[in-house]
Amino acid sequence: MKSTVEHLSPTRVRINVEVPFDELKPDFDRAYKKIAQQVRIPGFRQGKAPARILEARLGRGVVLDEVVNGAIPGKYSEAVTASEKVTPIGQPEIEVTEIADGEKLTFTAEVDVRPEITLPDLDGVTVAVDDVSVTDEQVTEQLDSLRARFGTLTGVERAAANDDFVQIDLAASVDGKEIEEAATTGFSYQVGQGGLIDGIDEAITGLSAGESKTFTSTLVAGEYADKDAEVTVTVTAVKERSLPDADDEFAQLASEFDTLDELTTDLKERLGRVRRMEQVTQARDKVLDAIVDATEVPLPESVVNAEVESTLHDAVHAFDHDEDKFAEFLKTQDKTREEFDAEARAEAEKSVKVRLILDALADAEEVSVSDQELTERIVYQAQQYGMSPDEFVQRIQQSGQLGAIYSDVRRSKALIVAVRAATVTDEAGAAVDLSDLLGPADDEAPEVVEGDVVSDEAASADADAASDEAASDEAGDAPGSDDADAAKGASTSA
Repeated sequence: MKSTVEHLSPTRVRINVEVPFDELKPDFDRAYKKIAQQVRIPGFRQGKAPARILEARLGRGVVLDEVVNGAIPGKYSEAVTASEKVTPIGQPEIEVTEIADGEKLTFTAEVDVRPEITLPDLDGVTVAVDDVSVTDEQVTEQLDSLRARFGTLTGVERAAANDDFVQIDLAASVDGKEIEEAATTGFSYQVGQGGLIDGIDEAITGLSAGESKTFTSTLVAGEYADKDAEVTVTVTAVKERSLPDADDEFAQLASEFDTLDELTTDLKERLGRVRRMEQVTQARDKVLDAIVDATEVPLPESVVNAEVESTLHDAVHAFDHDEDKFAEFLKTQDKTREEFDAEARAEAEKSVKVRLILDALADAEEVSVSDQELTERIVYQAQQYGMSPDEFVQRIQQSGQLGAIYSDVRRSKALIVAVRAATVTDEAGAAVDLSDLLGPADDEAPEVVEGDVVSDEAASADADAASDEAASDEAGDAPGSDDADAAKGASTSA
């Protein structure tokens, strides 16, 4: 087989392939076998008709079509492998240019490829992150949150106020018609927590048990989504939460410590670790931004278009592909369809650029992904989707997404390499050492991946997820627990 590569642009090539017919013998054998299974020829068992009989009955053209269609994907892959500097990043457009029966098959494949990218010197990247600071007010807030976990609810004979817990009944109607799915009884709600119905907190505040109030609110789901409804809330009980005193006895109840001073010291240390992990997240984001800003990247148009189309499809899909409903939604956001489309394209271009840069960085730094690292990412994402790892693996294999997950982990590791090489300072310009949170530098060290698949900004979701989880672990769990997991999580949060 012979192949040549024509560079049509920095992001697109045409691969010309010529295959001698003697290399197609395995493909002819497969074609004859497949066709024989599909037709019935008198005198022969199904699947046993010889090649000459099949050609005589169906014609040589049918066989050649089957051979060509079956051979091209493999021969295309061979041609790509032979072209060391060609890395396709899209689906090829194949055109068969000649079928000289008995002599050769020639075809062309036009495909978008990863462009040549000149990366900036990582040692020259300098970013500043926020100082690590923990105030007494923040420690008190964490202590109060811990006390709330041990609080008790007591019924009161007064009007409901902010932070009270109330038991309520709800009813709603649109144009006088009762909405059954919006009705509920005996619902427990904390005044001021939000997230239920717009206007509910204002309506409940000041109501005592047995009192009701009707207000207007826009429904967000169901048959009457985006319509104004008359909502009636009835308070059936009001309870206030009593917090235990912050003293040594509480410290012994809520933690492994004997005194309140020991407990608050531990809370302060844990908050400090959270702030340091936030520095890692900041450093990661700023290093990535600095590299992106300093790097010229020609963008493959078809890849950008595919991402834009995916974004638009997902947006309209939420409205059952009803363009009119989607347009109405955009109006509520004070945005036109043209503005939405422009934003979608800008985000797609940024996303593609980031992925290409991180891929180039991973190549330059020879970043690899171990089986353990890939398994950890798969297990984490399976948990996010509420699936077993085995089921999740089957799904991603069927959808062809296993390679994408591998690439995500590799990009994440490449960004950590960049953060290690960059200079990170605090607000005063002093160097900040994050090495203990970035984890071991050797390629064989296991990476704890705590994030989602790299998407709109490549590695951005991963570090955010790690930071959020660390904040929960450090500030919400019982104090005094080992903080090794927090440091471990930050090691690969990019």
